[in-house]
Amino acid sequence: MDNNQPKKFILIAEHAFKMRKPLVILNFLIIYAFAQVVWWGVLLLKAEPQRMAMILGEAAVFLMIFLVGAYKLHQSLNKERKLHTQQKNFLLSVTHELKSPLASIKLYLQTILKRNLEVHQQQSFIQNSLKDIERLDDLVENMLLATKIDNKSYSFPKEILNFSDLVEKITERLQVHVCNTQVIVAEVQKDLSLTGDKFALSSVITNLIENAIKYSPSCSEIKVKLDSYNGQIHLEVADKGIGISDLEKSRIFEKFYRVGSEDTRKTKGTGLGLFIVKQVLDKHQAQIKVKNNQPSGTVFEVIF
Repeated sequence: MDNNQPKKFILIAEHAFKMRKPLVILNFLIIYAFAQVVWWGVLLLKAEPQRMAMILGEAAVFLMIFLVGAYKLHQSLNKERKLHTQQKNFLLSVTHELKSPLASIKLYLQTILKRNLEVHQQQSFIQNSLKDIERLDDLVENMLLATKIDNKSYSFPKEILNFSDLVEKITERLQVHVCNTQVIVAEVQKDLSLTGDKFALSSVITNLIENAIKYSPSCSEIKVKLDSYNGQIHLEVADKGIGISDLEKSRIFEKFYRVGSEDTRKTKGTGLGLFIVKQVLDKHQAQIKVKNNQPSGTVFEVIF
């Protein structure tokens, strides 16, 4: 048994108490105030029993306002505590997301400098470094776009664009990140155009495919399908990963929210990807549906 296990439990308990301390104090104050109101009400009734109806009526109104206010305040504090936890997890995730590709790039460059490699080996290491730089670029763009959307400072400049070409280019770029075998299967109908923000829609496609990659077993098949019917453009990204429970489907588009428990989660991510997807699609009057794949996994369907 790990000798540090009791210490870990103590630290977890201390952290949990610190996070819940404001709520504990609030609950104590509510109980104390409620007891004082009841006590003074009883004393007032004893002193002036002829005014019982008025006293009870005013007490009922006061208690109702007091309890509603206490409930709302309790909700606000609880929401603030959850947001604080999500932001802390977000910072930890971003740190890991930045550190991993940077360490990889550093290792590749150090190897090139210190060893007398053949030209094809150098080119391979440089290409891998560029892939990691693209990962960093995607992460930074996600964070900037999420911040601008949150601050309502992004204008979503729209133009007529070839959506088929955009889906094909992003699919091809992300394929090299996943596996040496062809695991992203793309079925793209040619020359489908729409009016939209090219940068924001690129982020939607990238986030949906990367989300499928993160939650799928290594080298499993991911299907990207783009077609049109009934005057609508349909984009589907289907994976064979762990799937999403019905309870979590309604929350996955929240900012910082990630599927699973923070204690057991092994997948990387910041919790911004699907938040950006939903916000961008809302600005394009598009729908997104989350369905179960068979026999396992998830299907995201976007309808323009």
